Amino acid sequence: MSDQPISDLRRRMLQDMAVRQFGEKTQHDYIRHVEAFARFLGRSPETVTVDDLRRFQFQQVADGAQPPKMNTQASALRFFLSITLGRADLAHQLARTHYPRKLPRILSADDVARLLEASPGPGLKYKAALSVAYGAGLRGGEVVMLRVSDIDSKRMLIRVEMGKGRKDRHAMLSPQLLEVLRAWWRQCRSKGWLFPGKDPLLPLTARQLNRACHLAAEAADLGSWVSPHALRHSFATHLLESHTDVRVIQVLFETTTYCPPTAHRSADLLSIPSALRRDGADFEALRLSGRRTGCHSAAGRLRRLHTRMDDRASGGAFQALS
Repeated sequence: MSDQPISDLRRRMLQDMAVRQFGEKTQHDYIRHVEAFARFLGRSPETVTVDDLRRFQFQQVADGAQPPKMNTQASALRFFLSITLGRADLAHQLARTHYPRKLPRILSADDVARLLEASPGPGLKYKAALSVAYGAGLRGGEVVMLRVSDIDSKRMLIRVEMGKGRKDRHAMLSPQLLEVLRAWWRQCRSKGWLFPGKDPLLPLTARQLNRACHLAAEAADLGSWVSPHALRHSFATHLLESHTDVRVIQVLFETTTYCPPTAHRSADLLSIPSALRRDGADFEALRLSGRRTGCHSAAGRLRRLHTRMDDRASGGAFQALS
């Protein structure tokens, strides 16, 4: 944001986004993309035409813009045109770019163990933080925002507040991960953030966590592609390889991908392996909302989690934390 007087059009767009409770980053990105379009246009965006939109997107492709940037620009301009300007007829003219979805690269359980052992010091801060990213399947941004009070050792759950989509949820807490976190807490004795930054009043940043992950990967000779999010993907893959029901994994990760019932499992009855089932754990907290996603239901609101599962499905996903 500049210190210059704000224009009426910009003020209206900011108000429209605030009313819809857009996140700070989303607002910043949308304003940035609309400003880029205004510079390309060379005049007020209120005078935009269909041909202007076509020329702008063609220029972006010619400049080498990648599909993620193209689609974010399209979303920002759609909002600006349809909501702020009330020109929904123009918003429909913006094209979205489709691109192949690549499978994520996965670390083996042994590689995860090497990564955690190579975590930089001092102390156990980064080892504990990366252990949470893997052992609970959390995103990097969710790991750094954890507070000490979010660790529920009685129910063996981790409370995640304001995660992706600004939603709260619970993640699983394994006994091995709990021991790592207790060892770290005995070092830091923090009363607020679980992973405080240099300033104890502020949390560790996602960028610092990502940098520590790269240093650990380099020390363990695992490659520069390894990131905290790769640990989340590895956690899910290891559960799947240990024959954990894919719908259980979706609940643990709070994804809303539609999963139809099978001959051995209905949409509302889930099998929880003993490796995920903690004595006294309240798995009613691991519910998905019943809202619809696209043209498919998220299998309705899960009323209960079925605990019939043989002990063979303990999985290798937790061995790296032993």
